[in-house]
Amino acid sequence: MTLEPVHIKEIHEIVDRIDKCFKKDENDSDDNEKVRNILERLRKLEYNGKVVLRSIGPVRRGKASIERMLHSEDPFPVSYSCDSGSTTAKTFDNGLYIDFCHCAMACTPTDLDVHSKRTIVAAAYTLSDKVYLNTSNDWESFDEGCGRKKIIQVQPGLLNKKVTDILHDIALYLSESEHILWMLDSIGNDDFFIMDGPIYPKRIMYWMVVNSEDVNISIDPSSRKIIQNYIDIMDHHIENMKPLVGFVKNPEDMQIMLALRKQEPELDLPWLVDAQFFKNALSLERTGMKRREAEKYITYTNWFVQPNQFYEKMLKSTSPLVAELADSKFDAEDYALSFFMAYVPKLNTIFKIESPYGLVKNEELRNRMTRKVLYDLALNGIPKTLSKADSIAKIPVPERKNIIDRFRNSKIDTNYNSVRWDEKDER
Repeated sequence: MTLEPVHIKEIHEIVDRIDKCFKKDENDSDDNEKVRNILERLRKLEYNGKVVLRSIGPVRRGKASIERMLHSEDPFPVSYSCDSGSTTAKTFDNGLYIDFCHCAMACTPTDLDVHSKRTIVAAAYTLSDKVYLNTSNDWESFDEGCGRKKIIQVQPGLLNKKVTDILHDIALYLSESEHILWMLDSIGNDDFFIMDGPIYPKRIMYWMVVNSEDVNISIDPSSRKIIQNYIDIMDHHIENMKPLVGFVKNPEDMQIMLALRKQEPELDLPWLVDAQFFKNALSLERTGMKRREAEKYITYTNWFVQPNQFYEKMLKSTSPLVAELADSKFDAEDYALSFFMAYVPKLNTIFKIESPYGLVKNEELRNRMTRKVLYDLALNGIPKTLSKADSIAKIPVPERKNIIDRFRNSKIDTNYNSVRWDEKDER
């Protein structure tokens, strides 16, 4: 038995009762004033004597006509993107955890030599010290040098919780960072490089500095290598002033709203996630514009820099790689996370575009990267090269099942939910 009409009717009544509490005039001056006041605070947001966020240039909201962008010139005609497909971390009855990540790079215009290069990482974990895994110290070549593969093992005892999440991140970020470094010479100084997601491996960086008995990856060689790889990637781009952005499709950061709430407890903030606020701030419908008209534009903010996120605190003082970073090429601030937000009304979706401060402090390069992102959004909704990389790297469900079924001496650990629900075709 499923929902009957009487049940649907009562649920609709509940919806209407809740929804009425949020009814407001689209031109509500108090609400619009609140958004303007918050934006003004973002010029320089401080908490406990530390700068949480500061604006690069004046705080502003811009709008770009999609039609005009489509008739403009591409600021970077050649672009590259890197992405990984994954089996997702799997658990076996014998205590084995494993995740396979397959990384590829895409190029626009298409370059088949670039597309053919692949990096495969298998990350494994087991609590038993008696299980010997045939790991790879060096990369093993295949497909006449077009592919590389490696098996890595996280030391027993380092993961007591969040095993599948951490193992997945290690496999993902090791494969991606290694593939990017392998392919760097293929990307010209005036080519545009767009990473799928944030420019830094946030969860790995978080657990590297948190003192926890449940997750202790600060001594894990692969995790340390991942951090160094991303520093090397940023060093290369900043040194050569090569454009690089991270395209975050589902931004989840809440540092700005949290800092505002702590700084001014009396401030009535209905938004938990930063992206919720920026979506409201960039909505043209708030100005009274009709939805059909608003969908003709892309709205966006200026760039901001977050100089005291845990990335920079780690790079500056608490990193297990501090010895190597003591001789780093650039100031700690150059590695700081910088970003702007772009809202596409037609999709009702907001994106966060990240880049290291060492690049965006260059005004000319910053403006060109902004125009490039807006151009790609106008042309395809999601940057075409990013979609290409996703398509090339993805491991479809049948292939995932085939990979796991290949295990003969390890039986997959299933529970009721895995029997009840079919696996979804997601990375």
